[in-house]
Formats: sequence, C-alpha cells, structure tokens
Amino acid sequence: MYPYLDHDGPIAMAHRGGALHPDNVGYENSMHAFEQAVGLGYQYLETDLHATSDGVVVAFHDHRLDRVTDRTGVISQLPWSEVKKARINGHEPIPLLTDVLEHFPATRLNLDIKADNGVLPAAAVLRKAGAIDRVCVSSFSQARVKRIRAELGERLATGFGEQEIARIRFSPFRFDSPGACLQIPEYYGRLKVLTSGLLRRAHALGKQVHVWTVDDPATMHRLLDAGVDGLITDRTDLLRDILIERGQWP
Repeated sequence: MYPYLDHDGPIAMAHRGGALHPDNVGYENSMHAFEQAVGLGYQYLETDLHATSDGVVVAFHDHRLDRVTDRTGVISQLPWSEVKKARINGHEPIPLLTDVLEHFPATRLNLDIKADNGVLPAAAVLRKAGAIDRVCVSSFSQARVKRIRAELGERLATGFGEQEIARIRFSPFRFDSPGACLQIPEYYGRLKVLTSGLLRRAHALGKQVHVWTVDDPATMHRLLDAGVDGLITDRTDLLRDILIERGQWP
C-alpha cells in the first residue's frame, strides 16, 4: 500500500481546490480555494501542473493564462517573472507547487501534469521537498506517466496512463501495472468508462478507483454504493455533507 492511499474510508478529493464551491467560483487552483477545502476538513487536494519557460512549476490547469487570469499567453512560453504577475479572477496569484507543498504539509496532493515540459521540473520539486510519499501523479499522457515513474521510482503513487486504462477496460486478459489507482470519469463522451467489470478487475489487482468530476449528490451516493474508492469533486461542500451523512467523513 502506498502511504498516499492509506486512508480510512472513501477518499474525498477537492478538484482544483473545489472549483464550484460557492465561495470558490472563479478561484480554481488558487491558495484561496485550497485553504477553503482544507478548512472544510479535506485531506486530499487535486491540482494541475505546468512549467514556465524557465522551469518553474505552477499549480494551474490551462495551457494559457487567458481563461481565469487577467493576463494572456501560453505558460510554457513565458518566464516565471511574467507568469507571477497574473492574478486568478483578478485577485489571487498563481501558486507555485513548492508553495502548495509547504503551506499544506499534512495534506496529500493529486497532481495532474498537463504538458511534457512539466515532468522533469515537477520531479525535481517533489524530490527536493521529500514529498514523494504524499502525492499521486497522473496525466492523460501515458508517456508522461512512464517518465515520472522512471524519475521518482516505485515509491511514487501514480495513476494509470491512458493505455493502461484502455487495457483494463477493454482487454479480457489480466495484466499488471505499476500504477496505484485508476482516476477516471464515469463517462468519456458517450463511452461508459466506469463499469462494474472494470471496478472488479481493478480491485482484483489491488488498485483503487477514483472517479472525476462528480458534483451531483445522487451520483455521489450511487458511486459510493457501487464501491468506488474515491470521488474527485468541484462541490466540496456537497461531498462533505454526503460523507458525514453516511458516516464516512474522516
């Protein structure tokens, strides 16, 4: 068992800090949102990673600054000296991964690497911070997942890459993966990704299944009843209330 997954009951994960909590709208992936989630009692935060042109790792979802900040431009093409001037919703600075690790030393982080140039800088930050045991690193890119595993070794918890998810979902043959967990949507477009068969196969392999992004109370109940190991949500308030109601809040 990875230390990251050592948790009593279903894992509740604050997606981008809980981007749709009423107090966080417009402040996704900001220290404001992360502090709100931790204040509610969340022990797991989900965030995304990009690296600037000079290799500084930031907690931010989009490739561009445009959608959620008062600046424009592609993060990987800008130095940190420019990116640090951007303000989320016109007010909050973009956090460094280093800052998030230091500010929440008892909190576990789920890190989604969004671009190839972020892999090595992120590995360097995690190694220097001694944070390998309290993070899980994932990516849509199988290549990025393989590379971060190679950089940080078997102690690191990682999500399944896209090829591994496809194999466990569609192949009738048993296979193993160094990944610690599947972090998947229930549906991807019209394709049903999460099935009872996938859940059984994952659990037979000793892998957890975390489902994103679940914001509807009825769906939260249904997935928890089905036996998923964690939910990743923008509505941190609703998931907390449901887990309290079920006697599963930590």
